[in-house]
Amino acid sequence: MTTTTPTLPAGAQATGKTSSTAGRVRKRLNSRTATLVSIVIALFWTIPTFGLFVSSFRPEDQIKTTGWWTFFTNPQFTLENYQEVLFGRSSSSGQLANYFINSLAITIPSVLFPIAFASLAAYALAWINFRGRDWAYIAIFALQIVPLQMALVPLLRFFSTGVSLGGVTLMPAWDLVDEQKFVQVWFAHTCFALPFAVFLLHNFIAQLPKDLMEAARVDGATHPKIFRTIVLPLITPALAAFGIFQFLWVWNDLLVALIFAGGSSETAPLTVRLAEMAGTRGNEWQRLTAGAFVSIVVPLIVFLSLQRYFVRGLLAGSVKG
Repeated sequence: MTTTTPTLPAGAQATGKTSSTAGRVRKRLNSRTATLVSIVIALFWTIPTFGLFVSSFRPEDQIKTTGWWTFFTNPQFTLENYQEVLFGRSSSSGQLANYFINSLAITIPSVLFPIAFASLAAYALAWINFRGRDWAYIAIFALQIVPLQMALVPLLRFFSTGVSLGGVTLMPAWDLVDEQKFVQVWFAHTCFALPFAVFLLHNFIAQLPKDLMEAARVDGATHPKIFRTIVLPLITPALAAFGIFQFLWVWNDLLVALIFAGGSSETAPLTVRLAEMAGTRGNEWQRLTAGAFVSIVVPLIVFLSLQRYFVRGLLAGSVKG
């Protein structure tokens, strides 16, 4: 009597090895040691922010003479720092209320525009067959390696002089003033964000089940309907992950906003004003701590509200299935 040992296909064996490897990694990350290390890192990461928060509520004489940790032995509490930084009328105050609104006016469109354009481009590159599709994706991916600083001067020249070819003006200068300069900042941030956004969203969209797309087409759904009703709900984690990255980048940006929006109170964001406060009034620590915490409170809210999507979005397209 002859017995045969069943053998698994090569693909199934590879899948089994991958699953076992993933299981071992998951087990190590869920160990007590990994948990303890994560807690320690979180504490070291949080303590400076907590110290900044405590210092922002301390009186001027206390913050200039003692460390923030002495607050617990000699607690003194005041809201004067925030009042002065946000709504002070003197030239030495922060007057951050206007700059806070400017940061919101710059950041929100600079996040929404790349998400909208990149999601459409990623869907087209993943599920619409056209000539040169692969080369277009490679070109977009390659744009990620171009340093942002190299594009600042050409882009600024594009805004200030327009585009001419052989003496013929193809696009006139923009000639934007005051609040109109927000358009320049939106345009710049959108251009700089699109390569990474398309790359991230393409990897996610390309892994969606092919049977799902084919079933939608059999039912008569067009590409716009498939994108709106099927793709968008499924790529929410990737959109949230990129939205967090882009929001933090634009909100904390100083270089792009200073170049394309200028330093006036009508268009400058918080980062420009904080740099001025640190450069000209470096001894006003109580104002700097309050101003710094005002600048980080919105990114903290955005991150905490979207953190459940963050890890799933970061892993978008990294595994198949």
